[in-house]
Amino acid sequence: MSTLSENELIAQIRLINTEGIGAISFYKLYHKYGSAQTALENLPPRYKATSLKEAQKEYEKAKKGGINIISFADSRYPQALKELSDCPPLLYAYGNTDLLAHKNSISIVGSRNASINGRKIASRLAYELTENNILVISGMARGIDTSAHKGAMYALNQQGPTIAVLGTGVDLPYPEENKDLYKQIAAQGLIISELPLGTTPQAQNFPRRNRIIAGLSLGTLVVEANLQSGSLITARLALEQNREVFAIPGSPTESRALGSNKLIKEGAVLVDCVDDILEHLKTTDSQLFTPKENRQDFPLQEKLLDKEENNADIPEEKKTTTDIRNYLSKEGVYMDELIRISHLPANELSAILIDMELSGEIMRLPGNKIALIKK
Repeated sequence: MSTLSENELIAQIRLINTEGIGAISFYKLYHKYGSAQTALENLPPRYKATSLKEAQKEYEKAKKGGINIISFADSRYPQALKELSDCPPLLYAYGNTDLLAHKNSISIVGSRNASINGRKIASRLAYELTENNILVISGMARGIDTSAHKGAMYALNQQGPTIAVLGTGVDLPYPEENKDLYKQIAAQGLIISELPLGTTPQAQNFPRRNRIIAGLSLGTLVVEANLQSGSLITARLALEQNREVFAIPGSPTESRALGSNKLIKEGAVLVDCVDDILEHLKTTDSQLFTPKENRQDFPLQEKLLDKEENNADIPEEKKTTTDIRNYLSKEGVYMDELIRISHLPANELSAILIDMELSGEIMRLPGNKIALIKK
């Protein structure tokens, strides 16, 4: 339980939400004056503090929703995150906050537009890591993140824990199709965010979210990533935080493997099975974890993948040609995979692809693959 007073916590909510004050300036003010309340009383005139009424409303909303607001000064705040100079002054936590004290964790990140094979690898490794007392952390995004969370929760007799770090308010499931996953993680694991409740998806928040994913983990595993992937940001942050970086190798002709292959060239640990991760952790610190002797066999991969596809919400808006183009690569994507990731009926997708083919944007390859000619 928190030993922080309610008034001081509300003062911290006010201070960190004051326009112009980020994590670093928050800590400068806090350490100069000894508390958020005193810092607010001595705030320079150029700052206009968030009102007491707004902060109290935020506090009550969290309390009513069963959401913990955990201050950096709270004993529950993860020690690993405190190593960051800009660690979040506050964490919003929904679920089992005891998981924040788990010392053995690996983050799994990768492409949102993941291949079927990539999702299988992510779910299998997450399952096997969880069976070995390694907590899996990810960002609840489409693709690799989703598969990692599901693999982890299928472990330990389908009671495996996992942590999801959101780039939205912790009360806002994102993406929309992951509502059921959000509920399962909240019941079985933990969902956290540094952002105020109700914060909607904004592009600038996701790279900052990645530093928390990396900071909470002993290391980051990249499963699939192109050269512009946000997963490479997470890997870079992991290196900056003196964490390990692991990567799954892929074909040099597949754009989704270029990022992970680049990481391996630069010194990331090459991974093709869970033992590569476990053995590396043993060599760095044998006290970090205790592997289980009698691991359960991983279930049929199709069981998890079918569950993912059947539970996905169909987006209300129809996919445009631009949306479909984002799913394609020059190496080609199988038609059945395009149907899965676009959530479009086969006839509607075919109509879009015909238009794209006539306009010279795509070409059809052997094996019913669709390849991008130009972007």
